[in-house]
Amino acid sequence: MIMDLKEEARGHLQQKLIPFWEELADERFGGYCGYVGFDLRPDVSAPKGCILNSRILWFFSRAAQALKEERLLAYARRAYDFFPHFVDGDNGGLYWSVTYDGQPLDTMKHTYVHAFAIYGLVAYAEASGDREALERAMALYTLIETRMRDGHGYLEAFSREFEPLENAKLSDNPKLLARGVIARRTMNTILHLVEAYTQLYRVGHDDRVRSSLQNLLWVVENRVYNRERNRLEVFFDDDLNSIFDMQSYGHDIEASWLIDLAAQTALSPEDCARVRGWTTELARGVIDRAFQGGRLLNENTEGENDPTCIWWVQAETMVGLANLWQKTGDLRWKMDMEEAWRFITTRLVDPREGSEWFWSLAGDGTVCEKPIVEPWKCPYHNGRMCMELMARL
Repeated sequence: MIMDLKEEARGHLQQKLIPFWEELADERFGGYCGYVGFDLRPDVSAPKGCILNSRILWFFSRAAQALKEERLLAYARRAYDFFPHFVDGDNGGLYWSVTYDGQPLDTMKHTYVHAFAIYGLVAYAEASGDREALERAMALYTLIETRMRDGHGYLEAFSREFEPLENAKLSDNPKLLARGVIARRTMNTILHLVEAYTQLYRVGHDDRVRSSLQNLLWVVENRVYNRERNRLEVFFDDDLNSIFDMQSYGHDIEASWLIDLAAQTALSPEDCARVRGWTTELARGVIDRAFQGGRLLNENTEGENDPTCIWWVQAETMVGLANLWQKTGDLRWKMDMEEAWRFITTRLVDPREGSEWFWSLAGDGTVCEKPIVEPWKCPYHNGRMCMELMARL
């Protein structure tokens, strides 16, 4: 079954995901179409988000390497060539979004956006050999370290001129917003800075990046990870105190393998072994609490589970289970992985021609009629799942 799963992941990448995203290339204005409705109709006039563009850049760059298909670099190059539209030439940094033809739209500067831009640029630099892309990634790293952090860590939301703003875009839990509370710092941004800096150091070998990554890993282990409850806290105040009782199952299973990768990249063998110990416990806890019938629940807020089946959560569950099986050798995780794959391919993958994955399923299993593509719905999680399985199995 494992060898079959490896080949199925390769086939899914080549036959379902890549063809879908290739078709979204915007031949007139550059980049990629920013929206496809549930009816599978692209909206060529939709805004284009920097997160989506960066993730598409990452996807085609990594796919070109994983499949050894040089033709895919042309699709990566399309996203790379559109990248300058997000750059604020006057103040520095990247806009949240632009119009379909590349004019500034939402001019907020967000640390999360910059992390994903680094992630995409590094992947493109590695796949193409383009030194300029790596230099751009390093310039964004310098900007984050000099303009987006303070004595307590990383701030998140800024105006065009880098004045701090309320972090509403990443404080999007309805219960939290209903209380009028906005998180100053989030686990989500910290985790994806770890992810970006891991790849930047791995490819660029700059000791400043390694030092920043080591600091981030310390913060995750000592401030974000709650040992007593065996979970990552999600929303924080300025001093990194948790402000809301919540566990994001998807982020925790994703973190369980991303943190391992970061630790292997930047820490000593002794420190890496310690980190791998608690990430193993984190992954086990997530599966024990939230893996039901081949799918992972969405989250738990104030003791109440949200049973919604989210596309990206299931993709990260596959990688988390593969990592857990590799670390422990316990066949239970292998069996869970195979069950999760069956669920994904029979329930979450959209069987319609010219589509890829549904956004989500309701708790009763019915399909939620949400967009197939929008600023957050991208080929990053499910594409990475395929490539991780191809590499690991």
